[in-house]
Amino acid sequence: MKVAYFPGCTLKNKAKELDLYARKSAEALGVTLEEIENWQCCGGVFTTAKDEIATKLSSVRALKDAHRKEQPLVTVCSACHNVIKQTNHAMQTDAEFSDKVSRYMDEEDAYLGETKVYHYLEMLRDLVGFDALKEKIVNPLAGKKIAAYYGCLLLRPNSVMQMDDPENPTIMEDFIKALGAEPVVYAMRNECCGGYVSVESPELAKEKSNAVVNNAKAQGAQMLITACPLCKYNLVKNGADIPVVYITELLAEALGVKEDTNA
Repeated sequence: MKVAYFPGCTLKNKAKELDLYARKSAEALGVTLEEIENWQCCGGVFTTAKDEIATKLSSVRALKDAHRKEQPLVTVCSACHNVIKQTNHAMQTDAEFSDKVSRYMDEEDAYLGETKVYHYLEMLRDLVGFDALKEKIVNPLAGKKIAAYYGCLLLRPNSVMQMDDPENPTIMEDFIKALGAEPVVYAMRNECCGGYVSVESPELAKEKSNAVVNNAKAQGAQMLITACPLCKYNLVKNGADIPVVYITELLAEALGVKEDTNA
C-alpha cells in the first residue's frame, strides 16, 4: 500500500525520531509513505480569519498532490494533521474560501477537497487494522503501563477531525493494547499541556504540563506517549519524571525495527 506523506517542518529537525520511526514501522506493516515533493510548512496553526488564505496554500498543494496520485494523505504530527484536515474541510464546505484559493493559485484544475486525510493512528486503525498490527508484533510490550497523551489538537474540532470521541477517546489506548502494553486512562489525557503559551507564560506552561504528568502518574503510568512534537518538548522541558515517547518510537520497538533506525 502506498500513501502520500506530509512530514512537516519539525519532523525534519527537532522531531526526527517521530518521522524516522514512522517510516520504518510503516514499511514493516506493508505501507510505503511517499513523501510529497516540494512540500512547505503547513502554517503551524489553522487561522479562522475568513480573509486569511496565504498560510493555507501549502496544505492545499499537498492535498492536491495526493489527489493527483489518487492516494490518501497521511500525517503524524498533531499540528500538521489539524491544519491540513481543517484546510481540506474548508475546501469542501466553504465555496468562497475555495474560490479564493483557486484564484490565488491560478490553476485550471481546481482542488475541491477530494483527498482523504488520515492521521498515522487512523492509518493504523482504519487502513492497516489493529488486529493486523498485533500479528506483526515481535517484541510485545507486556507489563508496561502506558498513558496516552492526546493533547488539544489531535481530536478537536471534532466536527472536522472526526477521528474519535474528543471527550472519551480510545484510539491511542487501542493502539497501546495492540502493542501488548496496558493503557492507563487518566482525566487530563486530552487537556492542553500549555505548549502554546510556553514563551509568553512559562510558569503557566509548567503548571499545566506538570498537572498532566502528575495525573497520569497518579493512575499508575510508567510512560507517556504522544504524537505532538510541541507537547513532547513542553512535557520534557518542564521536568516530566517519567519517559515521554513518540507513538512511532514505541511502535518501532514493538515491531522490532527500532534498532535499525541508524542504519
